[in-house]
Amino acid sequence: IEPDDTGNRLRFQLELEFVQCLANPNYLNFLAQRGYFKDKAFVNYLKYLLYWKEPEYAKYLKYPQCLHMLELLQYEHFRKELVNAQCAKFIDEQQILHWQHYSRKRMRLQQALAEQQQQNNTSVK
Repeated sequence: IEPDDTGNRLRFQLELEFVQCLANPNYLNFLAQRGYFKDKAFVNYLKYLLYWKEPEYAKYLKYPQCLHMLELLQYEHFRKELVNAQCAKFIDEQQILHWQHYSRKRMRLQQALAEQQQQNNTSVK
């Protein structure tokens, strides 16, 4: 993006925000219930947005799970299932479980690293 190109900068920001919204299963349910996923132009737009998977764009994402949802949205069956609120609720619950597992695992790894560093410091003295 050229720094002086206001149009491209705005487009980048809007697409970044929209792609990240795809991480929210309730938003996907909202879009599905309003028929967006039946609109061929909208489905083509979702296909176009796959460029966000490229590292030079993905690095700007705060919610990387949006890329997984974007990938799943390429499939008609998944888009159709999102009309069901229970489907969105299930996805939401699975994301929460994943985050909880990841947080606990990361905390254990950080704790083990801290203990190892402490042992290394003790053995050096």
